[in-house]
Parts: sequence; C-alpha cells; structure tokens
Amino acid sequence: MTRKDIEEIVKEFLIEDLEIDEENIRPEAHLKEEVGIDSLDFVDIVVIVEKKFGFKIKPEEMAGVTTLSQFCDYIESKVGDK
Repeated sequence: MTRKDIEEIVKEFLIEDLEIDEENIRPEAHLKEEVGIDSLDFVDIVVIVEKKFGFKIKPEEMAGVTTLSQFCDYIESKVGDK
C-alpha cells in the first residue's frame, strides 16, 4: 500500500464516517484544532483503522501525533510492518 493510498483512505473515512469538511483535510492540519477530531471521534477512528488497515492503534504510540500528515506517517509505519 502506497502513501497515496493511505492518504486517500484516511481522507475518505474522515469525510464519510466522521463528516469532516473536505477543506479541513490538509496534511499540515492539526487533528484537534483544525480537523475537529475529539475523543469520541478517536474511538471511531480506532475501529475504522483496524477495519481498513488491519492493525490496532496503541494510544501511547499516538502521543506525539498532532497533524494529519503525522497520522498518515503512523499508519504507513504500521502497514509497512506487515
């Protein structure tokens, strides 16, 4: 799976499942402040990522993830481990 594939899947589920406005989805966008992801959304994201990418998010690994680009980096590092 390429980085572009990951970004497209993330963008799709943010728009479709979490109803995030597409204009807020930019690589440098901060997940909480700009994208608008809150703790309840994060629970949904954990389930979606497990379903779409096949791994479980570990909260301690997400501690330094603040932007959409970093979130995609995290997914890419996990998908690449397979």
